[in-house]
Formats: sequence, C-alpha cells, structure tokens
Amino acid sequence: MSPRTKKATFNLSGNVLAALDEAMAAGAAPSKNALVEQALVRELKDIERRTRQARWEQGAKDPALLKDITDIETAFATADGETAGRMDS
Repeated sequence: MSPRTKKATFNLSGNVLAALDEAMAAGAAPSKNALVEQALVRELKDIERRTRQARWEQGAKDPALLKDITDIETAFATADGETAGRMDS
C-alpha cells in the first residue's frame, strides 16, 4: 500500500522545469512527482544531517557536556578494563 499523497503546487524556474523534462525523458523516475519527491527527501535528509552536525559541533564546545563525557569515561574505565580482561581468557 502506498502512502497517501496530497496535492501541492510550486512555482519553479523555467530552467528547473526544462531539466526536469530532460530527466524524465532519460527515464530518471516513473513520474515527475516521484522525481520531485525523491529530490526533496534527499534535500531534507541533507538539511537534517547538517543540523545534527552543527549540534555536535556546538556540543564539542560545551564545557558541561565535555565534563559529563569525561566523568562517564572515568566511571566506566574500570568496568571496561575488567570486561576486556575476561574477553582475553
């Protein structure tokens, strides 16, 4: 079963529409709607990735987060060492 779709109307430049027609003529997708949706999904995933990257970069400068990470690493250092010793046997 395919997901329900909703009609949306967008204004695109003539160059984009011409490129869309060329892509369709080359068999890029089963329909213009499918190709536009694929492109939007790809772009939205890229936006999400960039947003997540920016948050990681911001977190890397946050002293409280860095302290939490250090505290956790310290707390688990012994446990990790014990587990690693058991794995060698």
